[in-house]
Amino acid sequence: MSLESVAVTGGTGNLGPTVVAHLRASGYTVTNLSRHSESSLADHDYRVSALDPGDLTAALSDVDADAVVHLGAISTPTNDPGHRVFESNVQSTYVVLEVAAALGIDRVVVASSMSAIGGSFEPDPARIDFLPVDETHRATPSNPYGLGKYVAERTAAGVVRRDDAPEAVASLRFPWMPSEEEARQTFAEADRSLSGLRDAGHFHTARNTLFAYLGREDAARLVRRALEADFAGHEVFWAAAADTSTTVESAMLASEVYPGAETKGPLSGHEALVSTEKAERLLGWEPTWSWRDGRE
Repeated sequence: MSLESVAVTGGTGNLGPTVVAHLRASGYTVTNLSRHSESSLADHDYRVSALDPGDLTAALSDVDADAVVHLGAISTPTNDPGHRVFESNVQSTYVVLEVAAALGIDRVVVASSMSAIGGSFEPDPARIDFLPVDETHRATPSNPYGLGKYVAERTAAGVVRRDDAPEAVASLRFPWMPSEEEARQTFAEADRSLSGLRDAGHFHTARNTLFAYLGREDAARLVRRALEADFAGHEVFWAAAADTSTTVESAMLASEVYPGAETKGPLSGHEALVSTEKAERLLGWEPTWSWRDGRE
């Protein structure tokens, strides 16, 4: 199928501008769908909520969209009531998929999160069974954000079973995606040892996110690869940089931070504790940027 017109919900959010710019640079006509703001990077702009099926249908029909990238949801559970966070993640994903099905749009990419397995914002330590974590790892979320992301993935898996469903839907489990300046301040200029993380009050979050992160340009490339790849049905993909966000070597992280987790093969250097082998195999994607670039 030929893709020409791509609509991006949340094109003015944290990741949205990078995705919009990358897709345009790759030759696509890009429409930003946002509730509150306009994008100077997109070809078209519509003030649309992904929770409103009528407005979304009108906008996607108007630009004759061939694909949808759904980034427009509440990105953290810290500033909104739990039910709003859950609604944003689940209902908006359902609406996007329903509208895509109604309009015959066959390609949808949904921003999921590593929170879907029960990491990130969990109040208790994440339950890690094995390392590196991959798509077969069990999911045990309990907070509104993680539950919403997990249910959104299950919603996508259910919708694609229908005869009228989009041909391919990818749920991308993103970690934190800092700008280069944020990465410099948070990683390069800080003490990223385990003691330094504890002293700064960041250890719990780092542990529950498997010390993972991802550059925004790498994330944008992954979105494009997911749109263009030849697969059918719903697939979940882990996304992360090739290394961790700490100065501690990964074998030591596994033994000291996740002593109960099985290690599947040797961990070398600062190798990521998240496996992106599936994205490499099915999408032809590998992360290239590291916060260590120019530092070591």
